[in-house]
Amino acid sequence: MKDIFDNKIFCKKCDVEMKKVKIIKNGLALRFLICPRCQEKIIHPHDEIEYNRYVSLKNKEFNVKMRIVGNSYTISIPKEIVLFMNEQERRLDDMVKLCFEDMGKLSLKFHKFEDKFK
Repeated sequence: MKDIFDNKIFCKKCDVEMKKVKIIKNGLALRFLICPRCQEKIIHPHDEIEYNRYVSLKNKEFNVKMRIVGNSYTISIPKEIVLFMNEQERRLDDMVKLCFEDMGKLSLKFHKFEDKFK
């Protein structure tokens, strides 16, 4: 299937060919067409859907259980978060970074593990 953004698209107001740009918003790469004259923007429909899914997940609060496994505590990460992360990364690594940010706040980073010793 062809992508609509592969075609020349002209601004409705100026009748000038729009330029393709990628804008990073909240860590997501969003494809836009921008008119060089009037700065009118059109977001790629697929990227808009993915961004809306991201906002929906971000605003959702999950209650998960903390369990003891051996000498460690574990929590389960809801499937919909992992599936979304996997779609964005195209591959979810086994390693995640866990940080103690503030009192009562932990963060997990799902970015690809980078070996600092290479």
